[in-house]
Amino acid sequence: MVWQRLDRYTDMALLIMRIGIGLMFAVVHGGPKLFDGPERWAKVGTAMQYVGIDFAPTFWGFMAACAEFFGGLLFLLGLFTRPAAVFLFITMFVASAMHLGRGDGWGRSSHAVESMFWFLGFIFASPGKYSLDHLIAQKRRNRSN
Repeated sequence: MVWQRLDRYTDMALLIMRIGIGLMFAVVHGGPKLFDGPERWAKVGTAMQYVGIDFAPTFWGFMAACAEFFGGLLFLLGLFTRPAAVFLFITMFVASAMHLGRGDGWGRSSHAVESMFWFLGFIFASPGKYSLDHLIAQKRRNRSN
Protein backbone atom coordinates (compact mmCIF):
# COMPACT_ATOMS: atom_id res chain seq x y z
CA MET A 1 0.00 0.00 0.00
CA VAL A 2 2.77 2.47 0.91
CA TRP A 3 4.68 1.54 -2.22
CA GLN A 4 1.65 2.26 -4.42
CA ARG A 5 1.32 5.74 -2.91
CA LEU A 6 4.86 6.50 -4.00
CA ASP A 7 3.84 5.96 -7.64
CA ARG A 8 2.47 9.50 -7.73
CA TYR A 9 6.02 10.80 -7.19
CA THR A 10 7.50 9.35 -10.38
CA ASP A 11 8.06 12.81 -11.87
CA MET A 12 9.79 13.91 -8.67
CA ALA A 13 12.03 10.84 -8.83
CA LEU A 14 12.97 11.65 -12.44
CA LEU A 15 13.79 15.22 -11.37
CA ILE A 16 15.96 14.03 -8.48
CA MET A 17 17.86 11.61 -10.71
CA ARG A 18 18.32 14.22 -13.46
CA ILE A 19 19.60 16.84 -11.02
CA GLY A 20 22.03 14.47 -9.33
CA ILE A 21 23.39 12.95 -12.52
CA GLY A 22 23.41 16.28 -14.36
CA LEU A 23 25.33 18.08 -11.60
CA MET A 24 27.89 15.31 -11.30
CA PHE A 25 28.54 15.17 -15.02
CA ALA A 26 28.66 18.93 -15.55
CA VAL A 27 30.67 19.86 -12.45
CA VAL A 28 32.74 16.80 -11.52
CA HIS A 29 33.37 15.10 -14.87
CA GLY A 30 32.86 17.44 -17.82
CA GLY A 31 33.85 20.81 -16.39
CA PRO A 32 37.39 19.88 -15.40
CA LYS A 33 37.97 18.09 -18.72
CA LEU A 34 36.57 20.96 -20.77
CA PHE A 35 38.37 23.77 -18.95
CA ASP A 36 41.75 21.99 -18.70
CA GLY A 37 42.27 22.54 -22.41
CA PRO A 38 43.81 20.73 -25.39
CA GLU A 39 46.41 18.72 -23.48
CA ARG A 40 43.70 17.09 -21.38
CA TRP A 41 41.41 16.70 -24.42
CA ALA A 42 44.15 14.79 -26.25
CA LYS A 43 44.59 12.46 -23.28
CA VAL A 44 40.84 11.85 -22.94
CA GLY A 45 40.51 11.38 -26.70
CA THR A 46 42.91 8.46 -26.77
CA ALA A 47 40.03 6.39 -25.35
CA MET A 48 38.65 6.26 -28.89
CA GLN A 49 41.33 3.74 -29.83
CA TYR A 50 39.36 1.17 -27.83
CA VAL A 51 36.51 1.47 -30.32
CA GLY A 52 38.80 1.44 -33.35
CA ILE A 53 39.29 5.19 -33.91
CA ASP A 54 42.89 6.31 -33.55
CA PHE A 55 42.93 9.73 -35.23
CA ALA A 56 42.27 13.26 -33.88
CA PRO A 57 42.38 12.46 -30.15
CA THR A 58 42.21 16.16 -29.23
CA PHE A 59 38.95 16.55 -31.16
CA TRP A 60 37.41 13.42 -29.63
CA GLY A 61 38.52 14.45 -26.13
CA PHE A 62 36.98 17.88 -26.65
CA MET A 63 33.75 16.25 -27.82
CA ALA A 64 33.69 13.96 -24.76
CA ALA A 65 34.28 16.92 -22.44
CA CYS A 66 31.49 18.87 -24.18
CA ALA A 67 29.14 15.89 -23.98
CA GLU A 68 29.77 15.54 -20.26
CA PHE A 69 29.65 19.25 -19.41
CA PHE A 70 26.87 20.52 -21.68
CA GLY A 71 25.01 17.20 -21.61
CA GLY A 72 25.10 17.34 -17.82
CA LEU A 73 23.71 20.88 -17.83
CA LEU A 74 20.97 19.94 -20.29
CA PHE A 75 20.15 16.89 -18.20
CA LEU A 76 19.95 19.01 -15.07
CA LEU A 77 17.50 21.38 -16.76
CA GLY A 78 15.53 18.67 -18.49
CA LEU A 79 16.15 20.40 -21.82
CA PHE A 80 16.81 18.24 -24.89
CA THR A 81 17.06 15.43 -22.36
CA ARG A 82 16.90 12.52 -24.79
CA PRO A 83 19.49 13.90 -27.24
CA ALA A 84 21.76 14.73 -24.28
CA ALA A 85 21.27 11.18 -23.01
CA VAL A 86 22.31 9.81 -26.43
CA PHE A 87 25.59 11.77 -26.39
CA LEU A 88 26.27 10.87 -22.77
CA PHE A 89 25.47 7.21 -23.47
CA ILE A 90 27.99 7.17 -26.34
CA THR A 91 30.61 8.88 -24.17
CA MET A 92 30.11 6.34 -21.39
CA PHE A 93 30.18 3.48 -23.89
CA VAL A 94 33.62 4.63 -25.03
CA ALA A 95 34.74 5.13 -21.41
CA SER A 96 33.54 1.60 -20.57
CA ALA A 97 35.37 0.17 -23.58
CA MET A 98 38.54 1.99 -22.53
CA HIS A 99 38.46 0.78 -18.92
CA LEU A 100 37.66 -2.79 -19.88
CA GLY A 101 40.14 -2.70 -22.78
CA ARG A 102 42.92 -1.56 -20.46
CA GLY A 103 42.13 -4.44 -18.14
CA ASP A 104 40.93 -2.19 -15.33
CA GLY A 105 38.34 -4.77 -14.34
CA TRP A 106 34.76 -4.22 -13.27
CA GLY A 107 35.68 -2.27 -10.15
CA ARG A 108 37.36 0.55 -12.09
CA SER A 109 34.93 0.25 -15.01
CA SER A 110 31.74 0.22 -12.97
CA HIS A 111 31.10 3.98 -12.94
CA ALA A 112 31.23 4.25 -16.72
CA VAL A 113 29.17 1.09 -17.21
CA GLU A 114 26.53 2.15 -14.68
CA SER A 115 26.33 5.64 -16.17
CA MET A 116 25.96 4.13 -19.63
CA PHE A 117 22.86 2.25 -18.42
CA TRP A 118 21.45 5.36 -16.68
CA PHE A 119 21.65 7.29 -19.93
CA LEU A 120 20.27 4.41 -21.98
CA GLY A 121 17.26 4.36 -19.66
CA PHE A 122 16.72 8.09 -20.05
CA ILE A 123 16.76 7.75 -23.83
CA PHE A 124 13.54 5.76 -23.42
CA ALA A 125 12.07 7.51 -20.36
CA SER A 126 10.70 11.01 -20.46
CA PRO A 127 12.46 13.63 -18.34
CA GLY A 128 9.22 14.01 -16.37
CA LYS A 129 6.85 16.91 -15.89
CA TYR A 130 9.41 18.92 -13.91
CA SER A 131 11.53 19.65 -16.97
CA LEU A 132 11.90 22.28 -19.64
CA ASP A 133 11.17 19.61 -22.26
CA HIS A 134 7.74 19.07 -20.66
CA LEU A 135 7.08 22.81 -20.44
CA ILE A 136 7.98 23.31 -24.12
CA ALA A 137 5.82 20.36 -25.20
CA GLN A 138 2.92 21.70 -23.15
CA LYS A 139 3.21 25.15 -24.80
CA ARG A 140 3.29 23.53 -28.25
CA ARG A 141 0.13 21.55 -27.46
CA ASN A 142 -1.62 24.70 -26.24
CA ARG A 143 -0.71 26.57 -29.44
CA SER A 144 -2.03 23.83 -31.66
CA ASN A 145 -5.41 23.77 -29.84
